[in-house]
Amino acid sequence: MAEKRYETIKTRASLIGRIKDPESHAAWDEFHDIYASLIRWAALKKGLTEDEAQEVVQETLITVMKKIKDFQYDPARGSFKGWLLHTTYWRIHDQLRKRKPAALQRNRRSDDTQRTATIDRIPDGNHDLERQWDEQWQKNLLEVALTKIKNQVNPLHWQIFDSHMNKGWPVAKVASTFKITEEQVYVIKSRVGGLLKKEVRGLEIKLI
Repeated sequence: MAEKRYETIKTRASLIGRIKDPESHAAWDEFHDIYASLIRWAALKKGLTEDEAQEVVQETLITVMKKIKDFQYDPARGSFKGWLLHTTYWRIHDQLRKRKPAALQRNRRSDDTQRTATIDRIPDGNHDLERQWDEQWQKNLLEVALTKIKNQVNPLHWQIFDSHMNKGWPVAKVASTFKITEEQVYVIKSRVGGLLKKEVRGLEIKLI
């Protein structure tokens, strides 16, 4: 049991271990594919524009690249996911600070003296972001897994699965549209769904 647990922890740390090498382009591509949309989501959630959010993504990835060599995975001290959230938060904060002079200038011209600058409306802590980070993390994980599975399965089977599970078509409509039996719809749903669950589990093991 202990040996199995050790192997799981070793596997979990594998992606972090690989991105410690800045020349490992495959690892960094994988890291970007998994995390970039999550970082972007957090930035947009805090009220940044699309351009600002993209800059947060780039700046966060640069920060990770610079500091990842010093990161030591220790479950007792906190997860990489938490460290990434903290890093993302401060890059968001940097973007908001860039806005502050313009926001304050607009406030001076405004008759509404009670209006607060954008940066001042953001709490000093990141507790609100933390509460939503885990939920979005799971959604992001599912989206990554869906993309991977879509590229692995028979295109027709994906269309059938997507129509039923993602678009919400009734089984009868799916069967009629693709000219297959309802039993075949259930079989395809089960097979693709099984692959999806396996992919999500694999990502959960790989990501910390």
